[in-house]
Amino acid sequence: MSAAWDQDKCIAALRFAAEAHAGQTITGTDHPYVVHPAQVAMEVAAALAVEGADDPDLAMQCALLHDVVEDCGVAVEAIEAAFGRAVATGVAALSKDAALPKTEAMRDSLDRIRREPREVWMVKLADRISNLMPPPAHWTAGRCAAYAAEAQLILDTLGEASPLLAARLAAKIAAYARYTGA
Repeated sequence: MSAAWDQDKCIAALRFAAEAHAGQTITGTDHPYVVHPAQVAMEVAAALAVEGADDPDLAMQCALLHDVVEDCGVAVEAIEAAFGRAVATGVAALSKDAALPKTEAMRDSLDRIRREPREVWMVKLADRISNLMPPPAHWTAGRCAAYAAEAQLILDTLGEASPLLAARLAAKIAAYARYTGA
C-alpha cells in the first residue's frame, strides 16, 4: 500500500472539477463550490498518509470529481474519457440516482459504493466529514437530525474502509448534535 499519488492527475481532476462547478458556491457561503471537493481530497490525503491504499490516484481523483455528475450534469462517459474507467465508475457510485425517491437514493448509492474499491468508500466518508459544518440557517432541527442520521448510516456502512476517517466522522457527528435539538 502507498500514500503517494500522481500530482499531475490530481491537478487535472481539480481543474476539471473547477470548470464543472464554475459559478457554484457552497450553500450558505460565498466560497466557490470547488473548495468542497478540495476539502474532501485533503481529508482523503490525510488518511492515505497514515493508512495508505492500493490505488491512491483513484482515491484522490474521485475525491476531487465526486460531485460533478450529481451536481453539474457531467456525463460519466466524459469522466471515463478524461480519467479512465475506474475513476468514472467510482464517481458514478458516489452519485445519487436522481430517479430514485430521496429516501432510497442514499442507500442505493451506499450499496454501489460498497461494490467499489476501499478508496471510493474513503471518499464518501470524507465527503460527509466536509459536509458536517454548520447547517444553512433555514434548516430545522428535524432536518439536521435527519442529516446526522444519514451521516451515521454512512459511518456504519463504510467506516471499516478507514479507521482515521471513521473516527473523524464519528467526532463530526457528535459535534453536529448541537444542531439537531438532541
